Amino acid sequence: MNWIKLTNKSQLDTIQAESIKEPVVIFKHSTSCSISRTALDRLERNWKDGELANVKPYYLDLLSYREISNTIADRFHVEHQSPQVLIIKNGQSVYDKSHFDISFASIQNELKAITPVKN
Repeated sequence: MNWIKLTNKSQLDTIQAESIKEPVVIFKHSTSCSISRTALDRLERNWKDGELANVKPYYLDLLSYREISNTIADRFHVEHQSPQVLIIKNGQSVYDKSHFDISFASIQNELKAITPVKN
């Protein structure tokens, strides 16, 4: 899995623009939290690049970039959680889960539901 590191608030503009064409996943990770580490490990272990080739995954170290995490909560109208995963489509959060509700299968199902099949 090739995370794109989210280190600058201006990347949120890019994410919103990218999400018009393809869904974007944001994973907010607390490097000091064992639950967050478990959720991240489960995602990385199960992520299948071939099945999700049209999805850009972004990774936020929220302890290092708390201001970006706060901006995500405001911009996408979600309550801040850690760990947290969001799917951004058409500039808006269409899915967000936290803690042990984060699973690759539920992300994959949501992505299939919001992404048109290409012929």
